[in-house]
Amino acid sequence: MAALIVNTPRKVQKAKYMRQVILPDFPIEGGCQCGKLRYRLNAAPVMFYLCHCSECQRHTSSAFGESLRVLAADLEVTGKYATTGRLSDSGKWRQGHFCPSCGVRIVHGDLKTDELLNVKAGTLDDPTWLAPAGHIWTLSKQSFIAIGGDELDYPRQPDDGYAAIRARWDEMTGGGH
Repeated sequence: MAALIVNTPRKVQKAKYMRQVILPDFPIEGGCQCGKLRYRLNAAPVMFYLCHCSECQRHTSSAFGESLRVLAADLEVTGKYATTGRLSDSGKWRQGHFCPSCGVRIVHGDLKTDELLNVKAGTLDDPTWLAPAGHIWTLSKQSFIAIGGDELDYPRQPDDGYAAIRARWDEMTGGGH
């Protein structure tokens, strides 16, 4: 008999120690490795989380993807970019935008129609202020990644519309977005 997998966080208790995030002064900037594709974020992000799905592992060539969720209206992209797409497990078409010169992916989402986009946070000029508010798709996380007992841990896609991760981010930032 198959095990039932619930898509709510495995751990939802109040964090004993929660890292506080001091937001930088906005706007902030980032871009690709070669510098031909740049962006400016004009306001605080909606949330920051880590995705451990196999697709994020594949396209980052790492253990997880860093997703900085932002309002599309707050993001300005300059330079030429190329777009790749794929059908996700949920049946939704997913787009990733990257520099055609160096190949670095900088943002996920439809730049023309989506209200929210995911900036790949490793492309920020200074990502040192970030700390994740939660983890998603931990069912496929690498075995050497340890998630603390007081961290939000979703085995799959959150079924609460990211509400708990967003609430945790607001707690961590003092509601600074």
